[in-house]
Amino acid sequence: MHRLFVNDDPTLRMAVIVIALILSFAALKIGGDIFAPMTLAIVTGVMLAPVTDVFERIGFSTGLAASTVLILGVSAIGILAILAEPVIWQIAEELPRIQYELRSIIAEFSNLIRGLQEINREVEAALGAAPTPAKDAGEGGSLPSITSALFMAPLVLAQALVFCGTLFFFLLTRKGMYAWLSLWIGTPDDTADILRRFTNAERLVARYFLAISSINAGLGAALGGALLLINLPGPFVWAMVAALLNFVLYVGPMTVTAGLLVAGIVAFDDLMVLAPPAIFLALNMLEAQFATPALVGRHISVNPLLIFVSLVFWLWLWGPIGGIIAIPVLVIALALLDIFAVDGEPDKSGP
Repeated sequence: MHRLFVNDDPTLRMAVIVIALILSFAALKIGGDIFAPMTLAIVTGVMLAPVTDVFERIGFSTGLAASTVLILGVSAIGILAILAEPVIWQIAEELPRIQYELRSIIAEFSNLIRGLQEINREVEAALGAAPTPAKDAGEGGSLPSITSALFMAPLVLAQALVFCGTLFFFLLTRKGMYAWLSLWIGTPDDTADILRRFTNAERLVARYFLAISSINAGLGAALGGALLLINLPGPFVWAMVAALLNFVLYVGPMTVTAGLLVAGIVAFDDLMVLAPPAIFLALNMLEAQFATPALVGRHISVNPLLIFVSLVFWLWLWGPIGGIIAIPVLVIALALLDIFAVDGEPDKSGP
């Protein structure tokens, strides 16, 4: 048994690594209700670390700085929720109309599918094949009930508490953790280099967050102004929603587009229904093609395939929370591997 664990066979070592990775991912998947908010809190703490450092430089203690950042963050989320409340109630009041419009669209698609099935059966009959029985199209799934939402409330509250607690203690102890991990991961000769990588990773993620926040704020402001011009109710709330959801690549813009389509159904008639999502898609295309490459590319250049794979993996693992942390986690991992050039130094690890 002892020889099994000290065996230097590379195949055996690779097998052990693969098994360990599979078990780790399975544990992350099963324990997502706990691990997802904890990971989100750590990523958020890395992004907010420069703010904590600013408070410490002006004389705050580490505990007071961490508490201040946490209180400011929770207050910002509460203010956004209060501002979004009128739009939520308006959508709730218009829910019957929205359901009717959606069912009408689904019915039209169902009729189209039935027509295609009828053509298919006629072709099969002409070719002498056995006809396949027709299937009745359903009316689509129903929207979740208020009771289901109420049953989800305790889980959401528990995850919020896990997030807040992890964020506070990470901000409070992050420098000590970096030092301990640097000493534990490598040899004493490597400690300074590993600690530098942790610092660079924190700085890169903070720069990424600042650049993306600026881009999303500009996108939200442009969207709010455009929606104001077409008299859509709550234009600035939609602007904040778009700015926040744009942090989640692909999924966020799709969600905003769907939400603006619903808002268009509620507020307008005829082709004006399509105006809000069309405006957002045009602005989002401009942002993706020009603003993001110009600002983010100055600090971080990542292979698009890595971004896509990371996003798909974390979305599969933890859903929306995974979509939020996908890119920051990728940036942290690449920075710890010393792949990015920092402060003008060339990249020494290849492409």
